[in-house]
Amino acid sequence: MTTMLKWLFGLVVLFGLALAGLVFILTRPAAPLAPAPLIVEVDQGRLQGGIDAKNPEILQFNGIPYAAAPIGDLRWRAPRAHGGWQGVRAAQAFGAECLQARIGSSQFTKDIVKGLGLAWWKQQLASLVTTYTPAPDESEDCLFLNVRTANVGGETAQPVMVWIHGGSHQTGSGSNAVYQANQLVENGVVLVTINYRLGPLGYLAHPALSAEDPRGVSGNYGLLDQMAALEWVRDNIAAFGGDPENITVFGESAGAQSISEIMAASGGEGLFHKAILQSGSSTYRSVGLDTALDARFTAHEAGRIFLSNLVGEGADAADLRKIEGDDIIAALADHPDLYYYFKPVVDGEVLPRMVGDAIMNGHVPAIPMLAGYNADEATLFYAGTQSPTLIKWPFPESQAERVALLDEIYGAADAEILRDLYGLHDPTNWDKGATDMLGDDLFGVHMRLLGRLNAESGAPTWLYHFDRVPPSPRQTLGAFHASEIFFVFDSHNPLMDLTEHDRRLTAQMGAYWTNFAKTGNPNSAGLPEWPAYGADDQWIILGDQIATGRVRPEKLDVLERAVTSWVYAAVPVLTPPQVFASSGEQAGAESLEP
Repeated sequence: MTTMLKWLFGLVVLFGLALAGLVFILTRPAAPLAPAPLIVEVDQGRLQGGIDAKNPEILQFNGIPYAAAPIGDLRWRAPRAHGGWQGVRAAQAFGAECLQARIGSSQFTKDIVKGLGLAWWKQQLASLVTTYTPAPDESEDCLFLNVRTANVGGETAQPVMVWIHGGSHQTGSGSNAVYQANQLVENGVVLVTINYRLGPLGYLAHPALSAEDPRGVSGNYGLLDQMAALEWVRDNIAAFGGDPENITVFGESAGAQSISEIMAASGGEGLFHKAILQSGSSTYRSVGLDTALDARFTAHEAGRIFLSNLVGEGADAADLRKIEGDDIIAALADHPDLYYYFKPVVDGEVLPRMVGDAIMNGHVPAIPMLAGYNADEATLFYAGTQSPTLIKWPFPESQAERVALLDEIYGAADAEILRDLYGLHDPTNWDKGATDMLGDDLFGVHMRLLGRLNAESGAPTWLYHFDRVPPSPRQTLGAFHASEIFFVFDSHNPLMDLTEHDRRLTAQMGAYWTNFAKTGNPNSAGLPEWPAYGADDQWIILGDQIATGRVRPEKLDVLERAVTSWVYAAVPVLTPPQVFASSGEQAGAESLEP
């Protein structure tokens, strides 16, 4: 072997060893937290948290059960109060994540890493870390929350921010590392992150479960978990230095949708005082317990079909609860068409009416609200939908059929406007234009509609548009779905090459969010002025520069006409008969008519 080859071989070996060392460092479990020097007492008993490893002024209280374990006879029931514990409960480690399907998550992560435009070696490192990071503990016994605070025993109670994680109501946890960062707490709030039941264990409805329920309904267990967690926070957060009279709930994607669902739910009012919704509102998406649109299933039908291979036709609720949890999750792979149904359901009780109907007709509380979405929301979703809208999908492949379907959905005049605005006339530009339109269809139109109606109700409202793209010139994702989270929490991936502007924008967004939690107004000295939302349609634009202006008004106007028409048509179909009959405004149908 020549000297040059030996040198190259040695270089490759050194690079491999360095990469292996980095993988080992990045995938090894975090060191246990040192026990906190004080004990906190809550309704269920005493807790000893841990000292944050990066800031010793901050204490973490992790894995706190806010409700009884939903296992055995408590599976598929509304959450019950936790019975408490004897002695001092250690609260340094996170509790188990809720049982969930993780198929596809690895590929999804790889798609993000590739789209960020990272250097080759960073992509390899990220792939290895994803492959070798141990899977988190998960269980049906998962109703835990985590509190991060620097104010235990403080003279003045601090505002509270409660985070509801995203994941399409199917995946995720409050203990995800992305949410476990200190920026918000260092800005003077108490931070709470929660778990809630997911997928079929959180949202499955079934005739046998409804038959045993005093109200005659089933499903919505994950939504009820979220409300139970907020009740626990209200009753116990003072022990951690938090102010129970100043609670802001915030969330992203399904977490933001969950906030809109809690606002529309029976018993949801009064659980929080302000709301931050990042890329999510359930304006349009509805499943009925015994009602269905088009050729869809009712929630009862979907649940019965889903469990049909696991229990016999005459199974009662007790039989359903005997099914192994792992078998329930495994059945998701056999029923990808039923994924849509394991989400909050309009049942006439927990959710009396469609969330869109509730929002549009004043059946939600008017509270201070901060809401918005990202410039390139659909870059992570379009490949799976191949459609510019989810009102009807998938879309055909021929241009003539695409044009016809757009005309059918939006009407010829509005469809022509959309084709012009998104560049959909040109088949070679279809995928890009459809990706842009899908982001506005999934998120943009709903955030503006929710914000506008909230402002018209008289509540202070602030809208944002996040358009900061990854710094790599090779990036292809743009300001992708969830990318603002890293700025809000200051939990950027260490592989990202952040610029000085990124660091400044991170601090500014953290300040806006916590200012809003403190006062209902995101502004303060030293920050660019964020105008309250009103008739002039002014948003703040968070990107390469912080500016103000209107955001895609012509596009969102057309999409909003379609959304309101869709909700108008769906109201009499999906509203449960008892609610429809008792509503003096016929579930809002007249006021929604375009």
